Amino acid sequence: MNLSNTVACGISLICGMACSLGATERPSLDRCITTALEVNSDVRSASARITAAKAAIEEASSAFYPQIGLAGTWARTDNPPQAFFMSLNQRRASLQKDFNNPEDAENARGSVTAQWRVYDSGRREADRETVALGARAEAYSLETVRNELVFEVTHAYLSLLQAREFVAVHQEAVASLEEHLRVANARVATGGALKIDVLNLEVQLSQAREERIRANNRIELALAALNAAIGKDLVQMADVPFLTDHMSLIAGKASVEAAPESRPEWGAVQARIGMAEAMTKRARRDYLPVVNAFGSVDWDCEPFSGPEQSYLVGAVVELNLFDGFRTRAGLARASASLVSAQAQADKLRTMLALDVTRSRLNEREARERLEIATKGIAVAEEALRITRERYVQGVAEVTDLITAQTGLTAMKARQVAAHYDHLIALADIERAGGRLAATRAHKVSGMDLVEEHSGAARKVSQ
Repeated sequence: MNLSNTVACGISLICGMACSLGATERPSLDRCITTALEVNSDVRSASARITAAKAAIEEASSAFYPQIGLAGTWARTDNPPQAFFMSLNQRRASLQKDFNNPEDAENARGSVTAQWRVYDSGRREADRETVALGARAEAYSLETVRNELVFEVTHAYLSLLQAREFVAVHQEAVASLEEHLRVANARVATGGALKIDVLNLEVQLSQAREERIRANNRIELALAALNAAIGKDLVQMADVPFLTDHMSLIAGKASVEAAPESRPEWGAVQARIGMAEAMTKRARRDYLPVVNAFGSVDWDCEPFSGPEQSYLVGAVVELNLFDGFRTRAGLARASASLVSAQAQADKLRTMLALDVTRSRLNEREARERLEIATKGIAVAEEALRITRERYVQGVAEVTDLITAQTGLTAMKARQVAAHYDHLIALADIERAGGRLAATRAHKVSGMDLVEEHSGAARKVSQ
């Protein structure tokens, strides 16, 4: 573990994710992230919402096309007006017949109908804009889920490595105390030490073994947390000894300035503000007129006779004069939603700025802790070496030996904690900047799909 390089360099946790799911090597961090992005339930749910949003764009765009349908009916009646009009449509009506007592009449009708909204004062454009911005918000939500998921998997993976290193630290402490106990027993056998030294070391050894048991249990918990974050039991206990904390490094620390505007959450809230504005515009359009064109071609005949063709075309203009204040209430509701969305954006900006600040402060703290712990280990190792020699020579007390050993174990544990806390903090800076999952350029993002369908919808409206 090269700690100096870790302190000197930042990490790019997801560069070069080329490991396939079918590979036989031990799961790497890249493979864990790739698998999570494919199978995690949150990602699948967000992807499904984007699919629904794309369908909503197509549904809104359909309003720009004419609506064409087919219909067929058959009827039989002796009702005088209906019987007369059946004969009239069949072009065989006669004034010589008794209109009040007609014979039973039959009519078979086939129709082709068409309707087209010629003008609606911008209602369709506003509807399409609303659903397109809703799709954009869902795409940003997917990017948010990916960004958070990559960090969650990274955090869990590094926490597993941290738990493994804690086991190694406590195992080393147990081995060292066993050696101290052997030396103490030898001294007691030669009369150079008291039995109390052996008892004190045995107590300390029991405590060290207890800490080792706890550390082993933390490995199992960390492994379960990692697989839960992935959404699949990808990493097994047999893989843990072979996992590595080697990361792809980039020059310099992860200190690129990040702004709230770089976060996908900010893009989502801006899209929702746009939706509220479009809905407000749509509500105002309800005060304006609508023009619809319609037409049909009909074929009427008696069964088993030749049909007679007719047509009907026309247009209708509609203007709402009074609707019980429904339109006014809808406009007020849409305007209030816009104010609410803008207030949420203001709050989100503050929270995102705080998130960036917190992540940077955590990184600085972990880095400074790591520097201190790295220097302290050398001092603690030298102190233990000197104390052990003095104890063997009968100059130092066993309590001095225990204190030195406890100090070294604690310093190594602090170094392991600071090392992985620093790596996690570097990843958290990337997450807070909204960049942690952004480098997966080889995958088509939800935003790409939304832009594609939004462009197609714009062409339809034009």
